[in-house]
Amino acid sequence: MTRIIQLTGALLGTLIGFALGLSLLQRAGDLVEPANRPAFLTAFVVATLLFGYLAIPYITIYPARLAVEKLSEAGAGEFALGVAAIVIGLVMGVLIGIPLAQVGGVTGSLGPPVAAVLAAIIMLGATMYRRDVLLAAFAGVLPGARPRGVTNRVVVDTSAVIDGRIVDIVATGFILGTLVVPRFVLDELQRIADSPDAMRRNRGRRGLEMLSALQKDAVSPIEIVEATYPEVAEVDAKLMAYARDTGAAILTNDYNLNRVADLQGIRVLNTNELANAVKSVVHPGEEMHVRIIQEGKEAGQGVGYLDDGTMIVVEGGVRFMNKDLPVSVTRVLQTVAGRMIFAQPRDAG
Repeated sequence: MTRIIQLTGALLGTLIGFALGLSLLQRAGDLVEPANRPAFLTAFVVATLLFGYLAIPYITIYPARLAVEKLSEAGAGEFALGVAAIVIGLVMGVLIGIPLAQVGGVTGSLGPPVAAVLAAIIMLGATMYRRDVLLAAFAGVLPGARPRGVTNRVVVDTSAVIDGRIVDIVATGFILGTLVVPRFVLDELQRIADSPDAMRRNRGRRGLEMLSALQKDAVSPIEIVEATYPEVAEVDAKLMAYARDTGAAILTNDYNLNRVADLQGIRVLNTNELANAVKSVVHPGEEMHVRIIQEGKEAGQGVGYLDDGTMIVVEGGVRFMNKDLPVSVTRVLQTVAGRMIFAQPRDAG
């Protein structure tokens, strides 16, 4: 395909060079000797032929590829904004070209289309440079334009649905606004539910059951949207693209998705962070009762759990296995996985 376009450019260069060469010779008069005119015309045609052959990919193929890549990355709002900019630029170019057409000659023939193309390119470049401001200004008018400020829409990640705690969180009424489930999240849940692996299949079916429970009992409204983003391969990338286009927050318990979304300025509601935030706050010196249910990693340690799932490691607690034990907190350790409490039997204080 590239070779055909290059040959076409060479042919156009030859024709244009021949016409321009004859025009230059006519205007040159006695400046070019009659004996040298064939050589001048031949050299001029060869130069325009080579220019057309070598330059046309940079005028047609490469800009087209760049445009396709940019369009594949653009959201609906950016695409609509770009089309509007091109139309406005062409109209401006036509208005500029009307007086140019009155000049006549080469300027009158080539001036109007060149002016229209340049005006469209300049308008498109200026619009894309300030697209964030324009998308915010035309929120609600352009499709996919991000509304100003924080919206009340929360797009749900697959991991948060499968986790199941979303049902209890939503039932409390802490999430205000509309829960959005894109079509690609439903498709991924369906693929997981149809997996030949029994564990993945159970997780997928649990996710579908959680969505059904949300639709029946949720305090917040549930909306299924037909967003697919076929040009984006990964579901996490699709989620972030949808959140950017609509200004929605992402509800997830995926640590990596949380970090990447934060870097892109997308608001994230992480169920794990919420669970850690609402756990009981304890301080060294506090006393409590805990049932020792297993041995710890170190010799003599016993392990128990609070009602909210917080692990308590009791030094010397292994001898109280399967018994309720009064303990005194010695230190509290916050880790990525959650909060751990270290304690010792109260009579050992």
